[in-house]
Amino acid sequence: MTDVPSFFNLYRHNFARIAVAVPRTHVADPASNAKETIALLREADSRHAAVTVFPELGLSAYACDDLFHQRALLDACLAALADVVSASLDVESVCAVGLPLEIDSQLFNCAAVVHRGRILGIVPKTYLPNYREFYEPRQFARGDRLIRDSISLLGQTDIPCGSALLFRFEQQPMLTFHVEICEDLWVPVPPSSFAALAGATVLLNLSASNVTVGKADFRRELVGGQSARCLAAYAYSAAGYGESTTDLAWDGHGIVYENGNALAETKRFLDASQCIVADIDLDRLISERMRQTTFGDSADAHRAQCARFRTIAVPAVLPRTIRLPLERTYERFPYVPSNPARRDERCREIYDIQVQGLVTRMRSAKIARLVIGVSGGLDSTQALLVCMRAVAALNLPSTAVIACILPGFGTSERTLGQARRLVAALGCEAREIDIRPSCLRMLEDIGHPYANGEPVHDVTFENVQAGERTSHLFRMANQYGALVVGTGDLSELALGWCTYGVGDQMSHYGVNASVPKTLIQYLIRRSAQWGTLSAEASDVLLDVLDTEISPELIPGGQAGEIQRTEDTVGPYELQDFNLYYLLRFGYRPSKVAFLAWSAWHDATEGSWPDLPEHKRNSYEIGAIKHWLGFFLKRFFGGQQFKRTCMPNGPKVGSGGSLSPRGDYRAPSDSTAAAWLAELDTIPDRDGEA
Repeated sequence: MTDVPSFFNLYRHNFARIAVAVPRTHVADPASNAKETIALLREADSRHAAVTVFPELGLSAYACDDLFHQRALLDACLAALADVVSASLDVESVCAVGLPLEIDSQLFNCAAVVHRGRILGIVPKTYLPNYREFYEPRQFARGDRLIRDSISLLGQTDIPCGSALLFRFEQQPMLTFHVEICEDLWVPVPPSSFAALAGATVLLNLSASNVTVGKADFRRELVGGQSARCLAAYAYSAAGYGESTTDLAWDGHGIVYENGNALAETKRFLDASQCIVADIDLDRLISERMRQTTFGDSADAHRAQCARFRTIAVPAVLPRTIRLPLERTYERFPYVPSNPARRDERCREIYDIQVQGLVTRMRSAKIARLVIGVSGGLDSTQALLVCMRAVAALNLPSTAVIACILPGFGTSERTLGQARRLVAALGCEAREIDIRPSCLRMLEDIGHPYANGEPVHDVTFENVQAGERTSHLFRMANQYGALVVGTGDLSELALGWCTYGVGDQMSHYGVNASVPKTLIQYLIRRSAQWGTLSAEASDVLLDVLDTEISPELIPGGQAGEIQRTEDTVGPYELQDFNLYYLLRFGYRPSKVAFLAWSAWHDATEGSWPDLPEHKRNSYEIGAIKHWLGFFLKRFFGGQQFKRTCMPNGPKVGSGGSLSPRGDYRAPSDSTAAAWLAELDTIPDRDGEA
């Protein structure tokens, strides 16, 4: 069983660990540079990195200037490369190291890709800077001046050589990397652009890049932007301490980005060698390329350039059988930024989107009044806040919002009190109607046993109340010439946790339609904290946030038990996590479970932004698997018909929406069989493979 991949191994789930190494440089001392390189390569290998990238001309140092024309230095660089190749015999990590190479009487600034005692390929630098402090054409020839596509070196023949090389792992074809060197990234169309179109998912850059004020930020923008445009990962290693400071300085800047997102960065100006790693999500990159059809269109438009690339097989053995968790952090709340400043900005923008959508709908419908059901719970509170902002934007009085409080059989004194207080604090026009008499009449008409005094609290009993509430709201909208604003959220739509038709699934406009439950909590919290509402309103909002989530359709028990939604559908924090990665990226269930385990299994680490102590949960793999199974059955197996005819509502985030007119189109009659079969590959306990 030793060859069976471990479930708790990042490579099992199509991640790849990439290392960026920044050795302390010894100018014109290749032997010492080789020792630094080998030590860092072994460190990267001990951390199970599949690929390690080193700086430009790292075996010689970049700032050798005319010393590059000294045969003694060039010979020493070849000897240093031989040392690295020899040391790589017992190292599984593939490495890309920089050195000057003389080929056919021309000198090239090159990267050598090395693995297990062999040179897999040589990549010359294409673009040579010759401006400001740079004058590389004095020493080197452009890479496109090569007159051959293979060379012999260190006793090895037919080594592929050129800038159009792709290196593809045999055990993981999605891990295909391309190498470019420093200035190649600075030009309008970098070689890596065509490499990505030709299939490279990981782009490596060996750089020297001296430091000047503000240049580090520019590098981040450049690397991040290229990774985003190419839908790829980009690993960048620049020279650091030890380079000649004759007229320049060096900060040793190493960074890794994935599709525009920063994953790892070295400490700049560190007077020592260093190695960082980042776990690249290959599934995410491939998923984005499949969805973004213009990526394929661009590859087709540049088919001639793409056809130039040769693919070199990398026979590396990936460490799949050991327990190897991610070093990458996955947020527990993917819809909610953990950074407070970004979270605040995100909340403001979401409010703006929701309000703009509702205002536009009111204007187009020539309607100046809104009807909304207010329960004293999360969703209706958020929708009511949006309604109040919308009428304010239209210079309408707060009484243009008709807030309907519709208590039923399970309504608690707590939520009823919160609804009354909130409506009063916001200055809405309030209407309170006890729906129990009309519900009893309906139950009596259909012959339900509850009408005869039997405590039968079945789905009919629950949905009669949901239907009566919706019926009241629509008829009041007719009476007042108003729009019914829906309160249902993205989480409920995903789970199909809404009453179809004459129920909470229906409205004239659903402002929360693409806002998940976990995000709604933060939107409400920010409203309470911004200081734009009265103290009374803010106090009610905080009380709402501290209230158990419940549909309140069944009367509480004698001991005060209430109907807890999360006891039935699972923790919304987990279900929102599942929704994000299934909807946004289409990951297989086992990968979603692995990500959830990585984010949630350790209660002592990570961040729970603004959450009270008693809500700081952790989940082991068994619970994650259980609730993921529930989600899969509901999402893929039978609830799509509710989403197929959902009301209009604004999309607020890149996490997607479930609108059949927007992000998500699916058949109403599909089953969850394929997803549930894959779910069976997830272990039931953390100690299992």
